[in-house]
Amino acid sequence: MEPINLDNVKRFVGIPVEISIQDQDGGDQAPAVKKTIKKVQLCPDGTHIRFYFNDINFLAVPLISLVNEFKGQWSAFDQKSGLTYIIKEIQVF
Repeated sequence: MEPINLDNVKRFVGIPVEISIQDQDGGDQAPAVKKTIKKVQLCPDGTHIRFYFNDINFLAVPLISLVNEFKGQWSAFDQKSGLTYIIKEIQVF
C-alpha cells in the first residue's frame, strides 16, 4: 500500500465506474453507485483528492489514505476514519 498519487487516479476520468465506501466495522453501508468521473483534482487546502461527477458534486478522499490497486479496482483506506473508498472500473461490452 502507498499514499494517493494524483496522476495514477486520472486514468478514471471519462470512464464508467462503480463507487462504494465501506467502514472497518462492517456497519450499515450505502449501496454502490455507478458514475462517470468528470475530473480529478486536489482540494484547495491540499488535504484531499476530489473525484468530480459533474461541476458541483464530488467524492473527497484524504490524501493520507493508503492505496491498493488490483485488476481495475482502486481502493484507499483512511486510517483516521476507518473508511475504505473503492472505485472499480465497469466493463462495457
